[in-house]
Amino acid sequence: MERTAVEGATGSVPDSGEAGLPDVAGLLDGMPRQRGPQSAPATSARAPLPSAPPAPVTIEATAPSRPRAVRPWHLLPTPTGTPFTLAYAAVLAVTSLVATYADPVLVHALHQGSSTDVAHLVQTPVLVLVASALWVAGGIVTPYTLCFLLVLTALERRIGGARTAVVFLAGHVLATLATEVPVGLAVLVGHLPASSLHRFDYGISFGVAASIGALAGLLRPWLRWPVLALFGGMLIQDLIGFTDPLTNWGHLIALVIGVGMWPLVRRRRASGSVALG
Repeated sequence: MERTAVEGATGSVPDSGEAGLPDVAGLLDGMPRQRGPQSAPATSARAPLPSAPPAPVTIEATAPSRPRAVRPWHLLPTPTGTPFTLAYAAVLAVTSLVATYADPVLVHALHQGSSTDVAHLVQTPVLVLVASALWVAGGIVTPYTLCFLLVLTALERRIGGARTAVVFLAGHVLATLATEVPVGLAVLVGHLPASSLHRFDYGISFGVAASIGALAGLLRPWLRWPVLALFGGMLIQDLIGFTDPLTNWGHLIALVIGVGMWPLVRRRRASGSVALG
């Protein structure tokens, strides 16, 4: 439909001689309003002006904090950084000196009283589970002592002393029960002699194996899987050698327990942690 030209620039129509003639401008929605002192007020609703687009929100990018590099002194326990590992290492050093220089009869009695064999687990389970973790089987100069220092130090720096203690004790206690309970059942049904109820079983190796498995969960993948493959391969080789099957099975079970605790160690890492891998 073509637009019709309307005379009168003021927005009103001159009197045509007919009374009550309606204002034409008010009937044309497309008629622009005219400026002037005698302009008639617009009767039609004005179309809303397009709103200006909202100003873009500027978000300052924050660079992720880079983990601190590992320093040589981070590999060993310190009083402020790893109090749990340092205190535990001091206790192991004292008991190792006792085992080395004390009377052999006394040492034998202490080891026997700390053994987590079936007989002691039935009588005083809590006492022997704690006491057995205070000795290093084979003396202080063993591979597990070095692993204890390095692994527990790295683990405590990453997740704190409380969670490190939970990981270590879980491996120590659960792997001990997993190996000793079957012995008790086998003796009960007659598959093993009664002397199996009094076998020596003490040391920190189960806790260390669980700590290695837990620490692997905090390593980067390129280091995590080689560590697990190397350590697990050593344990399987010992098991195939059949020198001490119960202890070897306990090491493998403890390693699996440590791997199973990855959700715990990954949930909350200690502040000021160092980069691993």
